[in-house]
Amino acid sequence: MGSRTHHIALTLSLLGVIALTTGCATTRTERDVDPIEPANRVFFNINETLDKHLLKPVAETYANITPRPVRTSITNFFDNLTYLNVVLNAFLQGKLDQGLSDTTRFLFNSTFGIAGLFDVATPMGLPEHEEDFGQTMAVWGVGEGAYLYLPLNGPNTISNTPDIVTSTLLNPLFYITSTILYPVSALYTINKRANLLEATNIRDEAAIDTYTFTREAYLQQRNYLNHDGNPPVTGYDDIFNDDGTDDESGVLMIK
Repeated sequence: MGSRTHHIALTLSLLGVIALTTGCATTRTERDVDPIEPANRVFFNINETLDKHLLKPVAETYANITPRPVRTSITNFFDNLTYLNVVLNAFLQGKLDQGLSDTTRFLFNSTFGIAGLFDVATPMGLPEHEEDFGQTMAVWGVGEGAYLYLPLNGPNTISNTPDIVTSTLLNPLFYITSTILYPVSALYTINKRANLLEATNIRDEAAIDTYTFTREAYLQQRNYLNHDGNPPVTGYDDIFNDDGTDDESGVLMIK
């Protein structure tokens, strides 16, 4: 459970590389997915500047001085706190069996896992799932809408923005006193950024345009999540003819 954010981040980065190197295979245009790109780039640059000069150095120091088992438990703790949002959206999507499993997972990790510090549910056959309100909207037939890069929050889409509300209201931290909330929230932000260090380093080394890289990686990951890990393959109509031959060579392609 604790490695979820790390693995998702690496997946996003690798998907971004694929997106940029296979751009000819998609029929989307930037105007279709990013009609407010100028504003998005402004917020992206602000976030990147804050990250470069403040958050990333703190996260690197934190990662260097904090033993990995401790970081794993901290990640587990925060993942468990936010898991009620997963539970809610599983039920909203009509996944009743999964919703019951996720509820049991949350209860077991919150109790036997000592407030979620340890993932005892996975070995018991209660796997972790990834659900949010954007995925719920997709199940309800609502399109993603435009890409948004939100100040301090990062990449998003119009249809997924309500998830900010549901995930906040379902997080127990939202209801505790500010004297506890502020330091715990700071730890959450620093720990999350530390888990993303490897992924963002890959991005910075591989991408010519880090904004486009981030956008394409995020949108492909959203597409993956919205289709429960089985997104449709699209955008190759111009490459292959209906008879299965390559447009230019006429060679029969193996399907």
